[in-house]
Amino acid sequence: MHLRILHFLSFLIVLICSGVAAQAEATPLIVGMELAYPPFEMTDTGGNPTGISVDLAGALGLHLKRKVEIQNLPFDGLIPSLKTGRIHLIISSMTANAERARAIDFSDPYLSTGLCLLVAKKSSIQSIADADQKDRVIAVKQGTTGHLFSRNLKNAKIVVLDRESACVLEVVQAKADAFIYDQMSVLKHSEQNSETTRPLLSPFQTESWAIGIKKGDDALRKEVNTFIKTFRESKGFETLGDRWLSPQKAAFLRLGIPFVF
Repeated sequence: MHLRILHFLSFLIVLICSGVAAQAEATPLIVGMELAYPPFEMTDTGGNPTGISVDLAGALGLHLKRKVEIQNLPFDGLIPSLKTGRIHLIISSMTANAERARAIDFSDPYLSTGLCLLVAKKSSIQSIADADQKDRVIAVKQGTTGHLFSRNLKNAKIVVLDRESACVLEVVQAKADAFIYDQMSVLKHSEQNSETTRPLLSPFQTESWAIGIKKGDDALRKEVNTFIKTFRESKGFETLGDRWLSPQKAAFLRLGIPFVF
């Protein structure tokens, strides 16, 4: 009688553990990003998430064998959402820096870029030193590394706006002399507004993008780093670049500037 009970209990424990493991594997991976930064994070004509970061999140989900859910959040709300457990990861073109690392952990970097300037066409600015002069107006997007960098500027007037498009419009309308942002975006905006703006693409601060992870979640961080390594070795990042950024790759090559991936 006791042996049968023991066998039954053993069977029950195995069944429960299997169920817990299956449930854990089936738990969706909730990834936060701001879908307002094409071609990395955006929506298609049907309102569905799309772009480089969405593809990257999907590939990570396949690696982890977990369904991916995208949460569209304001950029400055991503870290608070990660800290409170609303999301599991941030994949949103986020630069890993010391200030953010005090609040969250980061994966190994997956992309290199730098801060540069979108300048008004008629402006004489040729460098960040030129931009930091009295009577200059510099636009930055709230919560970005450009916003953080602007604290180093001692002379120019800094205008902080909550949307990238608003910052670009300031330069287009000559209300601002320049906009501090990343190389890829500055190139895109200069091409879209070639009559009113010009790009200064040589970076005055180099940066790396990484995946944001909740502080202390070392197991997930290790899995994410393994994914980044294997994805790079299998030419996954190269494929993303060819799919989404072919014109930009060609432009960077012409200018002699290293490409981001």
